[in-house]
Amino acid sequence: MGYRVKININLGYFIQTRRRNDQPTSLHWIGGKIFDYIIKKTFMSHMKKKRKHKPSWFWLATEVGRATVELGMSVPYRKCYRANIEGDGHPVLVLPGFMASDYSTSPLREFINKIGYTSYAWDLGRNYAKVSFIEDLSKRLVKLHIKHNQAVTIIGWSLGGVYARQLAKLNPNIVRQVITMGSPFRGITKFNNASWMYNLLPGNKRVVDLDPALLNDLPLPAPVPTTAIYSKEDGIVPWRKCMEKVEDNLHQNIQVRGSHLGLGINISVFEIIADRLQYESYFWTPFVPASFFKDLIYYPSL
Repeated sequence: MGYRVKININLGYFIQTRRRNDQPTSLHWIGGKIFDYIIKKTFMSHMKKKRKHKPSWFWLATEVGRATVELGMSVPYRKCYRANIEGDGHPVLVLPGFMASDYSTSPLREFINKIGYTSYAWDLGRNYAKVSFIEDLSKRLVKLHIKHNQAVTIIGWSLGGVYARQLAKLNPNIVRQVITMGSPFRGITKFNNASWMYNLLPGNKRVVDLDPALLNDLPLPAPVPTTAIYSKEDGIVPWRKCMEKVEDNLHQNIQVRGSHLGLGINISVFEIIADRLQYESYFWTPFVPASFFKDLIYYPSL
């Protein structure tokens, strides 16, 4: 007794099996339903999970426009800002994000110098996400420590923050604290809107093909005071992957409002950095907004 099977992919993998006389056959109809259920639970659930964790296309499409507005707002803020407490001059190493250079961090470094600290660029050109940068930065970190005879604060933007945490793990005795800005250290291989550029760079391995030991170590916290700044409006990396898994006496997550490309010129970020830099590791305490208004408007997570 012959059967014919009609499969329509465009209608959600609906399968209908009929006899030649077009009478439904219960056994094959049930089989089609089971197949349909399996497809929905595997392929469709995977797609939903991918959309859930990947940054919104809306936030991605508006990244440049929002960052431009944030830059405009930061200019008068940086010009008029007056620190309540003069900084102690300790060295602050600022690391740029993926495909960015020291030019992108110049407004932040100028702000850091203005409030009484000594900022340093990373001096490695454009950030092409090379693993060898970690060794180069470790040497630079040691030199800064010797030069100032003080522990170094490391601030990293996006991928720069991933480097910053690894440097602190390798050199905890000479790192004062770490501040990350939109750094996906808990999901460097997860869905984002920048990994495709990394995979296209000549000479680079795919993100997922990096040293497994390194990939396993990236999410682990650094043994120094760490402030992880993230934005739920981030259009480049998934904000959930930019947070420390556990907050404790040394690790704090702070949500700000704004774009990924504008984190280095974000007024809220400047406020956090100005507050954090005054603390040494032995009396570091979590950030607390200066007023209820700022807490409500600028720092939704606190």
